[in-house]
Amino acid sequence: MKTTLVIMAAGIGSRFGGGIKQLEKMGPNGEIIMDYSIYDAREAGFDKVVFIIRKDIEQDFKTIIGDRIASQIDVDYVFQNIADIPEGFTVPEGRTKPWGTGQAVLCCRGVVKEPFVVINADDYYGKEAFVHMHEFLVNHQEADGFFQMGMAGYILKNTLSENGTVTRGVCVVDDQENLTEIIETTGIQESEGRIVCENEDVQKWITADVNVSMNMWAAYPDFLDYLAEGFCEFLGNIEDNPLKKEYLLPTIVGQLLEEKKAQVKVYETRDKWFGVTYMEDKPAVVASIKKLIADGIYPEKLWL
Repeated sequence: MKTTLVIMAAGIGSRFGGGIKQLEKMGPNGEIIMDYSIYDAREAGFDKVVFIIRKDIEQDFKTIIGDRIASQIDVDYVFQNIADIPEGFTVPEGRTKPWGTGQAVLCCRGVVKEPFVVINADDYYGKEAFVHMHEFLVNHQEADGFFQMGMAGYILKNTLSENGTVTRGVCVVDDQENLTEIIETTGIQESEGRIVCENEDVQKWITADVNVSMNMWAAYPDFLDYLAEGFCEFLGNIEDNPLKKEYLLPTIVGQLLEEKKAQVKVYETRDKWFGVTYMEDKPAVVASIKKLIADGIYPEKLWL
């Protein structure tokens, strides 16, 4: 069975360098975080990578990473555009903010025709999660009117930043390892040996060991059709915040669960996430990659 890695990278700015975090060089030979995700995905069995980018950065993006890895894995591109909305809708005057991760993945409709996993461009996920997601995709299947999905569940303490608070989708998981609820929670950090956050209800039970979503979802092509339907509904209900309201994957999945239209299997991974939530995180990311290489997890020259 063919499987595809989808990377959401449309947030990358048109100027490379100058603090564009997704393209900051982290590895010893100028590798960026995406290099390691693609390497791990290919090793786990994924056959293809599809980058979601903006049209205006296509050539630069190909130069930085796309053309460089094209000999290692099949590569394709789709383009996220704020004006790419269904007939009958218009972009609200003054809106510049992208429509969010749900619309980003929707851009893959018609291009991604095989089971897929979606990730963020600037997050390091680790090898275990890709193995779990690939195994899920090849062992499950689409079901009419009911969505089979997988999610990598990261242990909260393995996703914190030393340089500030983080926002995470805090997961409620049943005894069958199925996701029952995902709660977008802001202001999470460790303070005086305990986890604190800005959601008063979550604060009552959150611990360092709960599962959180890092936007790594496994799904089948029928999910893209659902995203198309949901995007129309979303656009019809943005009057409360037309300039900033977003169509977000965790919210979409949460609605499917609430309506009992999906089963989302959570695969806990013990890998330590890292990324550049803050630019001050870069030295720690560089050190983490250096250690992974020293431990033999990756070769020093990633693509030979």
